[in-house]
Amino acid sequence: MSSKTITVFSNKGGVGKTFVAVNLATTLALTGQKVLLFDMDFQAGQDMARMLNLVARYGLVDLFVELEKSQDTDIIKRYVISHSTGIDFLPAVTNMRQIGHITPDNIKPFLKKASQLYDFIIIDGGKTFSETLITVLDHSNLILLVATPDILAVYQIRWTLDVLQSLHFPLKMVKLVLNRSESRGGVAWQEVRSALTCDIFSHIPSDGKTVGMALNRGIPCVIDSPKTKVSEAFTKMVSDFSNVDTFVQATEVTRLRTSDQVGKSSDFWDKFGVSQSLVQDQGKLPYSIGEDDEIIRLKKKIHEKLLAKMELKDLTPEALSNPQQVQKVKDATEKIVSNLLIEEAGAMISSHEERSRLVREIINEALGLGPLEEFLSDPEVTDIMVNKKEEIYIEKSGKLILTNKRFVSEEQVRAVIDRIVAPLGRRIDESVPMVDARLPDGSRINAIIRPISLNGPMITIRKFSQERYTIEDLLYRFKSLSEPMANFLNVCVLGRKNIIVSGGTGSGKTTLLNVISLFIPDGERIITIEDAAELRLKVHSHWGRLESRPANVEGKGSVTIRDLFINTLRMRPDRIIIGECRGAEVLDMLQAMNTGHDGSLTTLHANSPKDVLVRLSSMMLLSGIELPLRAIHEMIASAIDVIVQIARFSDGSRKITGITEVVGTQEGFNLDLKDIFTYEAKGIDTEGLVLGSFKPTGYIPQCFEDFITRGIPLDKKIFTATH
Repeated sequence: MSSKTITVFSNKGGVGKTFVAVNLATTLALTGQKVLLFDMDFQAGQDMARMLNLVARYGLVDLFVELEKSQDTDIIKRYVISHSTGIDFLPAVTNMRQIGHITPDNIKPFLKKASQLYDFIIIDGGKTFSETLITVLDHSNLILLVATPDILAVYQIRWTLDVLQSLHFPLKMVKLVLNRSESRGGVAWQEVRSALTCDIFSHIPSDGKTVGMALNRGIPCVIDSPKTKVSEAFTKMVSDFSNVDTFVQATEVTRLRTSDQVGKSSDFWDKFGVSQSLVQDQGKLPYSIGEDDEIIRLKKKIHEKLLAKMELKDLTPEALSNPQQVQKVKDATEKIVSNLLIEEAGAMISSHEERSRLVREIINEALGLGPLEEFLSDPEVTDIMVNKKEEIYIEKSGKLILTNKRFVSEEQVRAVIDRIVAPLGRRIDESVPMVDARLPDGSRINAIIRPISLNGPMITIRKFSQERYTIEDLLYRFKSLSEPMANFLNVCVLGRKNIIVSGGTGSGKTTLLNVISLFIPDGERIITIEDAAELRLKVHSHWGRLESRPANVEGKGSVTIRDLFINTLRMRPDRIIIGECRGAEVLDMLQAMNTGHDGSLTTLHANSPKDVLVRLSSMMLLSGIELPLRAIHEMIASAIDVIVQIARFSDGSRKITGITEVVGTQEGFNLDLKDIFTYEAKGIDTEGLVLGSFKPTGYIPQCFEDFITRGIPLDKKIFTATH
């Protein structure tokens, strides 16, 4: 490490921060070191220049243009002002109007070029945290926090330490300089040390007379009074710099990734089976930046040490389901990981964004859901699919995307599955290799493991949308239907018609069912029945939510959708909404619809309205009832009024492709369907978006007269093609 950057900082004024920076730089220069003293205290009003009895003509702002034009590092020498001690001095600005010109982007190249000219760069960091200061700290090798032995200063330093640790600066590079350490009335230095998490690197005694005379003369104290205890403290501080653990080397992630080890085989690959070719190709994948084996190896080493330090193996999945417990463990873990990161990397990564990302990922792998955490927190991701440990897909904006995130082993995938299902009272093992569960936020998860899954554990998560969509969203934001279609669905709900929402997987059936349910008048008693609770109705005073339950470990205690439906009939419902019909409960549902429980809603997996009727017939037959097909069709025709078909298109959009009325039975007892509205696709535009339009067929549904009789207003013109 040829050059060392030391940033002197305190967020409390009057503690001697600038005094420490000036005298530290002077002491280093007196030992023959090439020193640049850089003033970044914008609010100090040129205090540093006055302490050196200098008048700076230029500031860093004046260098920017030259630094951009030329690669010559000696350009900096033309703008600095030299002190008699050999220090080169440069302020960031020479007047207040220039402060806004100092940014993280333009200070980075300056620090890099200055490090090629000087042995030491001493920076007065000012009194406030900013993006620019954080950039400077990222490029520093040592952070000296200056405090005085009084309660307010100690509290301020504690707050500063919390901020630095939240930015994942390792405590190893943060030291305390206790100024006026022997002042009368001050707190004992032992109490100061016990109150803080960093070491006291230097004690500077109180000597107001000596310091005051030096300041008034504009001469650094170590030159003006070299024999005093204050000057001796700075001499000792510089001699302590020879300790190899004093400074922390800074490096960039790109440099870490160009290690000679990249691409070579190792025990790591043999143990965890991560494909090197996948690592090398990850930069081509669309979701995020890939990680090579060096980064993964670094994370693995930290994770192993973390297990030993934190005893994470003793933390059960049930314990980690407690939010307060999780947050407490994460806070403690973050601090340890920040320090382990520097130990294992051999340097501090000089980007707080990269440090934060690595720390976050390591903690997620140790305590959370590993690479899935990022997708769970992304509101645009609707589905997460883990096909195997190194193959994770997501659905974003309606499209499937192969990401370059991956698990390091099948064991980690299993650990994530256990963390999800154990707090929910579910289990998964060879005897029960499949599990369905619901996350605390409502998201649905399906997991399956070996031997059923041949490629290893698989996870599928359908995220629960936190946004409540309305009919206006479907109309104007997503363009999923037309206004006449929305008006018709509204009156169908008000007119208590039984509606089935049909579509394929991921077509938006549940979302549409939620929106349609908003048309239900307030005050009606609604009972919802679901396998996994996803429905989000508007706030109804009479809304009862029921959810089925699988069998326990002994194979007992299961409660099916059919059990819930039968019980619901005893709960005096005005409306019954079933999240999805998929089994024998369809018989009970149709019977209820035929015996006074009209206005019910449900969804069904089917590709067309005709398929809906076929599936209903099949499920009734599979329920064990022995009825002729004629009776089944008559029951369906009298129970179901409207089928709403929805589909997902190639561009990711969801559209209602048809609204169909179940008219009755035809000759031969076949069910008679009549389309009321359809969607006509016309092609794809240059951006890949589906082109098409919603059209009425001209058919006037039989239920129209019923709406008029009930006094529900509906314009007949919406059914005509010319409307």
